[in-house]
Amino acid sequence: MSEFDLIRRYFTRSTPGALLGVGDDAALLQVGRDKVLAVSSDMLVCGTHFLSDADPFLLGHKTLAVNLSDLAAMGATPRWATLALALPAADESWLERFSAGFFALADQYGVELIGGDTTRGPLNLCVTIFGEVEAELALRRSGAKDGDEIWVSGKLGDAALALAHLQGRVVLTKEEFAACAPALHQPQPRVALGLALRGIAGSAIDISDGLLADLMHILDASQVGAELALPSVPASVILQKLPDRMLAQRCLLSGGDDYELCFTVPASRHSDVLNIGEQLGLPLTCIGKIVAGRAVRDADGNPINTESGGYDHFR
Repeated sequence: MSEFDLIRRYFTRSTPGALLGVGDDAALLQVGRDKVLAVSSDMLVCGTHFLSDADPFLLGHKTLAVNLSDLAAMGATPRWATLALALPAADESWLERFSAGFFALADQYGVELIGGDTTRGPLNLCVTIFGEVEAELALRRSGAKDGDEIWVSGKLGDAALALAHLQGRVVLTKEEFAACAPALHQPQPRVALGLALRGIAGSAIDISDGLLADLMHILDASQVGAELALPSVPASVILQKLPDRMLAQRCLLSGGDDYELCFTVPASRHSDVLNIGEQLGLPLTCIGKIVAGRAVRDADGNPINTESGGYDHFR
């Protein structure tokens, strides 16, 4: 049973009191006349999402960043968060560094920590984040249309490559690892991009489990297929030059932990997306298009295997 099968089978039910329930990057709750709340929870577990010797300042940053990335994918403005911590011990120096990293990012995005919980146990970090967005402008996974272009932000694969180095699956030079490590330890949530895409993008998702796996969530929700120009998927110079081409491809397409946005827009808005990228100083790359049907193929019409791509906690 996959992670997503588990959620669908045991925890997905009708939510008549919500505009949007289980199955997207955040739930949407109508709490006022004009705006809705976007709400998302993410958990980071020691040994699964980070190593036990992780820098607590960077870990504090990432704990909030992965949640901000969910709001970015919904086009929501971040507002509040709660934080639940399971801690092996009350290590004051660790807590000082962790909280400093958390609040540095919170201050950057105007997020207020409004509550949470603490308990003794294996190190486990869980944030629930709340944002605001106009209901009609909220980005969802279900709005991709035949003929839309598929775009991604930034460069993909460096986080997975840095993790592969830490796990001993590849050996990088000190300089190469230093260039890749920030993508893994200190991802930059694309909140400004999500806000700029409101009214332009038909669908969006943050790339946490790998490009192919997360794009499939858009395709499934929108009941469409895709044609991908795989050579156009943006990679760093380090990943492009990696001798192990199979590993490089896995990092790029299914490595996960990128926390970039994948989104679709009508072809008529191509120049608008380029302008957004220029204004934000953020590379945005068109990597394909949405097509009718459910097939996922490359530019030559060959099927792309999406079954083995992406991170899944239960496979």
